[in-house]
Amino acid sequence: MTAAVRPSHMLALTLLLAGLSACASAPSEEASGPLGRVADPRLPTEHYQAQAVESPQEIRLAVHAQGLSANQANALARFVQTWSDGEGGVITLSAPTGGPDGAAAFRTGEGARTFLIAQGVPADRIQVTGYDPAGQPEAPLRIGYTRYEAVIPACGREWQNLASTKTNDVSSNFGCAITANMAAQIANPGDLLRPRDMTPADAARRATVLEKYRKGQVVSSEKDAQAQGVVSDAIK
Repeated sequence: MTAAVRPSHMLALTLLLAGLSACASAPSEEASGPLGRVADPRLPTEHYQAQAVESPQEIRLAVHAQGLSANQANALARFVQTWSDGEGGVITLSAPTGGPDGAAAFRTGEGARTFLIAQGVPADRIQVTGYDPAGQPEAPLRIGYTRYEAVIPACGREWQNLASTKTNDVSSNFGCAITANMAAQIANPGDLLRPRDMTPADAARRATVLEKYRKGQVVSSEKDAQAQGVVSDAIK
């Protein structure tokens, strides 16, 4: 015969099962909060993720019949320096078409393109296009590219009860400070979107190493005298 379960024992068993189910339940998906917050992270270390957003950069140059002026050349040189430091992509050179002085626009655009190449911009990274000036008598020459800026998460704006651990989950600010520091220090935020392109191989060095290898010679560089050293056994 099965023994009857006392009401007090039944209550204790119910509370125990309720507690176990609370511990085993998966955390609910929360809506996106501060910038960089992941809505449904797979791991506790993925609550925050550094992000990059597009930030178009553009410089406008007035069209001159004689081409680029000295001030325009200086401004364009600074523009190229910023483009190089930020490892920018394709530079778009847009000239007004169908304006009152198409020849001046052509000379200014061609002068800007030649200047960009002289400053170290590869010719295949320059895209020349035209745009409708929409009746503007002094429509400028537009030169721009797209760079990226890192989105730094906003940490510490909201806090929860850190003593509440029934869901076995981390706090809402877990990992935010580390992600914010990384986003603030990254040199090129575009790396957050895709890896950088590989630089071309050194064909001359490769041929030299292969030739020494075929002859059985040492292919490594010579040892630097400053790299040599011994552990001192002198009593101090």
